[in-house]
Order: sequence, then structure tokens, then C-alpha cells
Amino acid sequence: MSETGNTEKEADHHPYRRPVDAATLILVDRAGATPKVLVGRRHDKVVFMPGKFVFPGGRVDTADGRVPVAAPIPKALEASLLRGSPRITAGRARSLAVAAIREACEETGLCLGRASRSKAAALSGPWKPFVDAGLLPDPSGLFLIARAITPPGRVRRFDTRFFTADASAIAHRVEGVIHADAELVELVWVELGSKPLADLHAMTRNVLNELDKRLATGALHHNADVPFYHFYGGKMHRDVLQP
Repeated sequence: MSETGNTEKEADHHPYRRPVDAATLILVDRAGATPKVLVGRRHDKVVFMPGKFVFPGGRVDTADGRVPVAAPIPKALEASLLRGSPRITAGRARSLAVAAIREACEETGLCLGRASRSKAAALSGPWKPFVDAGLLPDPSGLFLIARAITPPGRVRRFDTRFFTADASAIAHRVEGVIHADAELVELVWVELGSKPLADLHAMTRNVLNELDKRLATGALHHNADVPFYHFYGGKMHRDVLQP
């Protein structure tokens, strides 16, 4: 799970850390009149954000770039991910999308995939649920909502891409992932604008506002503006990623 913001201060002897690439996935259920998003409540005894509602996410693993997928990421999504600076490669863009799917499955037990038994056996480790279900991860339904870099002077810094996907993309559910001793002890679908979301990290609330505005226009598409939150000149800025 990754969050971008002011939660943790860096130790005095190490005033700067380079941000690492990370991905967060916001699952949306649009079946009702008001869209709902899936949040998980963190265990009260964890060090980072105890008891808070969060979205699944975390840093990109090296293996994410080698995982076979059911379908490639759309070229328009790739183009969105390649915007801005520092520049990344097309392979890194794919890894970010795949990482979002992996983290969601690991932390919530909800796996976005598509049936493809011919290659599923090549997956292992955190991808075992996909093997068991005869699936390959499917990043083709992801949309990029925002990018944010944690300000300097924090214990952990992430260059996070926030993705969203429709709940209908959930192809498999792993039982037993959420329990009293897990990192996430509860999963809840909550309406945008509802009380549980008011207690989210400030940057995550910013991203949800961006998502709310996108959803209000109708179907999601890849050529929408992508906001970029980053810190310079002593304060946080919101820019729009340029090609």
C-alpha cells in the first residue's frame, strides 16, 4: 500500500530519498445511482496509517515487467503513462499497470484477469491465485486517474500512479485474505462523498475528487487530462501531465 503526502518525516541523517515507482488501484462499482469505491481498513497495530481506510497499492516489483498478461495495456493508456518527467519506458508503463493488479489481488483477494490456461502455469508467487483460477492478469480495463510524488523529507517516498477499474473486471476472489490479523481487516464499498472517505489521506482525497469529476462526464476514456501532484518551492503543486 502506498500513500503520497505528509505522513512520515525523514530521519535527520538522511534528508533525501529518491521516490520509487508505485501503483494504486481504485475499484469502482457504478451499478447504483452513486458510484461506490472499494476501501480497506488497515489493522490498528500497523505502524503506517493504523486503522485508516486505504486503497490497495504498493511499489513496482522487478518481476512485474515479465508477467504474461491476457491482453496488452491499451496504447492510449501507455501514452498517458509516458507523459511527464522523469520519463519512463513503455515496459515500465506496463509494469505499473501490472503492479496495480498484483497489489489489489494480494491485499484484497480481488483479481482482475481473463481466462487463459495456456500461459497461467508460468505464474508463481503472488500470482498463484491467477494460476489456481486459470487466469492471466488483464490490465486492458485500467484507466490512469492521477500521478503523485511524495514530498522530500519523508521516510518513504513514492512516485505513484493511481489507476481505476470497474468492479465488473474482477474475475476471481481469493477467500481468507481479509481477516482480523491481516494488514487489511475489512473491505467496504462506500459511495463517493461518504463519511469513511473523509478520513482518507489528503492526497488520496485529491485523487478521488479527480475520479469523481471524470465519472461525472460519463464513460471513462484515456485522452482526459491527467493531474500530476508534486512538491517544489515549498508547497504542493497540481499540474497536468503533458505528452
